Amino acid sequence: MVRAVSRRTEFRIGLVLAALVVGLAMVGPLFAPYTVTEFVAIPYSDSSSVSLLGTDGLGRDVLSRVLFGGRNLVWMSFLSATLGVAVGASFGLVAGYVGGRIDATIMRSLDVLLAFPSVVLILLVVSMLGTSVWLVISVVALAFTPSVARVIRGITKEISAKEYVEAAELLGYRRSSILFDEILPNITTPLLVEDSLRIRWAITLLAVASFLGLGIQAPNADWGLMINENRAGLATQPWAVGAPAMCIAAFAIGTSLMSEGLSLTLAGIEKSTVSA
Repeated sequence: MVRAVSRRTEFRIGLVLAALVVGLAMVGPLFAPYTVTEFVAIPYSDSSSVSLLGTDGLGRDVLSRVLFGGRNLVWMSFLSATLGVAVGASFGLVAGYVGGRIDATIMRSLDVLLAFPSVVLILLVVSMLGTSVWLVISVVALAFTPSVARVIRGITKEISAKEYVEAAELLGYRRSSILFDEILPNITTPLLVEDSLRIRWAITLLAVASFLGLGIQAPNADWGLMINENRAGLATQPWAVGAPAMCIAAFAIGTSLMSEGLSLTLAGIEKSTVSA
């Protein structure tokens, strides 16, 4: 499986892009020439020897804020996506395997969340409970739960009809053992695909939340927040908006290509299995 995925051009390109952004977010602060709150020149200054990417609307160094601004966004994206996939997969496994009223109850309950677009859900919850990093992470994870549950439920129903699952049931294995020992190992690849796909959406949603003032708060550096803070000076100093926007786009495109490579590999494996 690993070799098959690594041969995919889409996956390799995506991995490089995502790794570059993650590397920038993790080690970038070590190379920042200034702190995120230090004033180095007049607002919206052009690139110079003092500030390689110019300054933002308050006269702070854009390069330093870009180097500092990705750390929170990256770890929050990974965490919210993983939480959403874990919770959604749990619901999907139970609904797909148990079926009946439990299946209907779980899926109809999750359908309620689908009625709210992700950004609207974030706005609604944060407006009621206040701005908090952990709250935003939880809401983003919650927004992913219904879609993930639907995907995993469908896959679980297919696997539940396999002979080895039926054999385990006839042997009297507990349902929990069948779920964790027989079904879960066979949905690992779809879970990886879902996780990489949700990471792409997570960084987009979190950047939007910061842009709207619902995520990381000023004066902290955050790529989404930087776009909002400096959009008024886009024509004067494009790097203040363009640099963080390019970082967000590179990470989103990278994870999207990784997800595509994983899904194409999975489809190829399934096709070869059916042919055999």
